[in-house]
Amino acid sequence: MSDSPASAASAAITPAPLAAEDIALLGVPLWAWQIAVAAAGVLALVLLARSIWEPTAKSLRLWSLGNIAANAGIAVTGATVRVTSSGLGCSEWPKCTPDSFVPIDTGHAALNAAIEFGNRTLTFVVLAVAVITFVAFLRAPQRRRDLVRLAAIVPFGVLGQGVVGGITVWTDLHPASVGAHFLLSMVMVFITVALYVRSREPEGTPRVCVNPILHTLSIGLVVIGFLLLIAGTVVTGTGPHGGDAAAPRWGFALEAVTKLHSALAWLTLACAVLAAVLAFRTGAGRPARTASLLLIAVVLGQGVVGYVQYALALPEGLVVLHVLGSALTWIAISRLYFATTRLTPADGAAVLTDRAGESTPAEPAPGR
Repeated sequence: MSDSPASAASAAITPAPLAAEDIALLGVPLWAWQIAVAAAGVLALVLLARSIWEPTAKSLRLWSLGNIAANAGIAVTGATVRVTSSGLGCSEWPKCTPDSFVPIDTGHAALNAAIEFGNRTLTFVVLAVAVITFVAFLRAPQRRRDLVRLAAIVPFGVLGQGVVGGITVWTDLHPASVGAHFLLSMVMVFITVALYVRSREPEGTPRVCVNPILHTLSIGLVVIGFLLLIAGTVVTGTGPHGGDAAAPRWGFALEAVTKLHSALAWLTLACAVLAAVLAFRTGAGRPARTASLLLIAVVLGQGVVGYVQYALALPEGLVVLHVLGSALTWIAISRLYFATTRLTPADGAAVLTDRAGESTPAEPAPGR
C-alpha cells in the first residue's frame, strides 16, 4: 500500500537525527570538547597531586576519599547513559564506531553519542585518581605494604571496568553485562573504603573492637547489601531503562522482582537499626555509632526515592538519584563493617606520618 500524501509530507518535514559531529561549540565538534575537558581533568589531578612525591598523611587520606567518590560517581554517570537510551551511542569498543575512536557517523542521535562518549572519557579521570593514589602510597614516608596492596588493586579494577564496558557494548547492553558493570564498581567502592579507613590507622592486624554480635551483624549487612545491589540490577534489567530501545531485557515480572528488592531493602533497614541499638548499648566506639546512624538515614532516604519512583513509573531523574542512593548505601554499609574492626599495631609497626613528623590522628578507642 502506498503512503498517503499527508504521511509523505510529514516524513519530508521530519528532521533526521543530528550526527554527533553536527553538535559544535565555537565551530569545534562536541566530542573534541569532551576530550579536552577530560584531558584538563586529568591534568588538574596531576597538578593537585604535587605532593605525590612527598605525600603527607592528610593528602593520602584525601586521595583515598577521592577514589571512593570517583568509583561511585562513574556508576551514577553510567545510570545517566542508561536512562537516556545512550548505551549504544558508541556502538563499538574500544572504538566508538568501526572506523573511529570518536563519535562520527554513529547512526545515533548526537546527544546519545555525546552522553556515551562523555561517560567513556570520564573513565580516564577515574583511572588518573587511582594511579595517583597508588604512586602516592608508594612514596609515603613510611611505606605500608597493606595500603600499597589495596591501592594497587584500584587501577586494575578501573581497567577491568573498561573491559566489562566493552563486553556490555558487544552484547548490545545485555542486562547481565550491564549489571556486572555496576556491581564491579561497587566492589571497587568497598576496596576504596577499606583504603580510606585503614590509612587512618597504624599498620597491624585487624582486631574486632566492638561487641562480637555487632561485628557479625556488620558482616551480614555486607552480604545482604550486596544481594540488595544484585536485586537492584535485576529490577533495572527488567524495567524500561535498558540503555537502548533494542536492548535485551530479563523476562521477569517487574512487580515480582521489585517486591524482592524491596524486601531486601527492609531487611537492610532492620539490620541497620539493630546495629545502631547494639552500638549504643554495648559501648561501641564513635566510628561504629556514627556509621550505624548514617546507614539508617541513607536507607530511609533511599527507600523514599525507591517508592516514589515506582509510583511515578520510573522517571529518568529519580532512577539516577536511586542509583546514587544505592552507592551511598553501599558506602555506609562498608564503613560500618570497617568500623567494627581496627588494626592493632605490633611493636615497631609503621604509622603514616607527615614529612614534618606529625602522625596520623588515631580514632577514639572503642567505648570512648
